[in-house]
Amino acid sequence: MDIIRTTSELQARADRVRAEGRRIALVPTMGALHPGHISLIAHGQERADEVWVSIFVNPTQFNEASDFEGYPRTFEADVEQCRAAGAKVIFAPTADQLYPEGAQTWVEVGSLAEPLCGASRPGHFRGVTTVVSKLFLAAKPHVAVFGEKDFQQLAVIRRMTRDLGFDIDIVGGPTLREEDGVAMSSRNLRLGPVAREQATVLIRAIQGAERAVAAGECNARALLENVRKTIGEPPQATLDYAELRDPESLAEAPPTLDGPTLLALAVHFSPDPDGQGADVRLIDNRVLVPQAADTSRPSSE
Repeated sequence: MDIIRTTSELQARADRVRAEGRRIALVPTMGALHPGHISLIAHGQERADEVWVSIFVNPTQFNEASDFEGYPRTFEADVEQCRAAGAKVIFAPTADQLYPEGAQTWVEVGSLAEPLCGASRPGHFRGVTTVVSKLFLAAKPHVAVFGEKDFQQLAVIRRMTRDLGFDIDIVGGPTLREEDGVAMSSRNLRLGPVAREQATVLIRAIQGAERAVAAGECNARALLENVRKTIGEPPQATLDYAELRDPESLAEAPPTLDGPTLLALAVHFSPDPDGQGADVRLIDNRVLVPQAADTSRPSSE
């Protein structure tokens, strides 16, 4: 496995691999890898001859400097995990490789990037789409794999890929969870022990909504009231958003659900009373399928 630091070296490697008729799969990450990331490598191996993993904590998608500075960085452990999983290349550029001095070009997606995380984190998706475009141009992959936990991000990247004509298949990997149901996330590392226990509130709220829909509840307001009530129970949890959206357009769901509907959640957890941990924001989602809807459509997991 090779570790490549510069865009020009990665592009040259991509040209050689493509000239040999071999396919490249790219797994973009910000490091602090967990089994969810490793599962994305496996998805790439099913679709390409080589899997490349990028590790870059992208400064332009953070709204607060403290969040960027506190993001977990575990590069040596990440390298070992990638090697064990069979990745062929790690692309670990410095910021000046992707944002050269004086850089002033941005890639933005419209309405898909506006609600949910786009509303609560202004400019976030501009940073995501810009850096992913740069990674695509550097790695020249045939396939790129992203996790479905970041449902909106996946939708935005698919839209960008179609709109800009990138000849890349975008693949979504199912959300992996800890034994207690918490979605695997690099941000989990920053939770204090008490907040980590309380983080199960997201999956409990999701499962409660699923049970209600299975019992015939289709009223959007009633579903969201129950979700918000559940999330309000742990003392360190503060709701950012709980919304029902169309899984394709991300438009607001109708008052009465009439088809598969995305339940998207974002919750902030404060540090523990003894000061352990940081202020951490977690997201999760599930596509709810009302009984009368077409159940042949797959959910987000």
